[in-house]
Amino acid sequence: MGSRSPAGVAAELDGLAIADEYRRFARYQARGHSPSYEALSFGVAGDERLLALLHTLPPIKRQPNLLLAAARHLGAPVDAADRFLDWVVANWERVRSLVLTRRTQTNESARCATLLPLLAALPQPLALIEVGASAGLCLYPDRYRYRYDRGEEFGPTGSPVTLPCRTSGPVPTPRQLPEVVWRAGVDLNPLDPADPEDAGWLESLVWPEQTEWLERLRGALGVARTEPAHLVRGDLNETVRQLVAQVPDGATPVVFHSAVLAYLDPQARAQFTRTVRDLPCHWISNEAPGVFPELLDKLPEPAPADRAAFVLALDEQPVAFTGPHGERLDWFAGHGPEEG
Repeated sequence: MGSRSPAGVAAELDGLAIADEYRRFARYQARGHSPSYEALSFGVAGDERLLALLHTLPPIKRQPNLLLAAARHLGAPVDAADRFLDWVVANWERVRSLVLTRRTQTNESARCATLLPLLAALPQPLALIEVGASAGLCLYPDRYRYRYDRGEEFGPTGSPVTLPCRTSGPVPTPRQLPEVVWRAGVDLNPLDPADPEDAGWLESLVWPEQTEWLERLRGALGVARTEPAHLVRGDLNETVRQLVAQVPDGATPVVFHSAVLAYLDPQARAQFTRTVRDLPCHWISNEAPGVFPELLDKLPEPAPADRAAFVLALDEQPVAFTGPHGERLDWFAGHGPEEG
């Protein structure tokens, strides 16, 4: 039996890594939220044809959310893993083109439920600047209603969006919604809430079975169309500086981001950290635990091992673990801002 080439060995190892990524996605993200995506992700992980095709993509384009959304956007069946896998292989060139064109700009407005206790406690009024804003749907925390632990709802009467969130720990109770006087965001590819193609792609990023998520997205898109935010395309470091400089007098600048910095390499993340530290603003980050390794030593407890979780931090001080889609908020005892 002949020996394998170094390139062949590398491709095999790469395929194993891709398969492992899809299994982790199935176990820790899709499980309990989308049975279809759980089954499809396990199916991809075991399909040598599809793993070989994914190997031809840049690493950042191999992620489960992107592949699954692109295939569904193009009409792939999702009711059976074998049918889905055969369809994707047969339509690979179309899927590949869309994957290379689009990004996983999920833009989950429900994350506002995890940001709200911090935003409400900062000196008001606020000027919000979101990094990786997508269509800017997280720039409207004052336009949504909230329901923590199935309790009484609060927020604007008549809002088309209600955000449920399970909590644990001493979550600061917002005395009122934040007063937002300026909304801006930067993205490498900002999406227009009023553009049917952009809105359609965002809908494709909603997982099967997540009907409430889809209704929430459509409601948030309506809010954003009514009151358009200032969204700009550009390099995040330079553009964040420019946006902070444009904040209206008397407003507290707040730079924030959720599930964005993981897509930058460590050097770019370090540069972003230096940039924000030098700006006259508050900084709220809501990212996976490994995105900012310097925060790990500040955590009062380990990240959950049985589910995906983000670390919510204010000015580089962790205050809570959060659900990746804003579905839960687990506050650390003795952590958080003093109310302003």
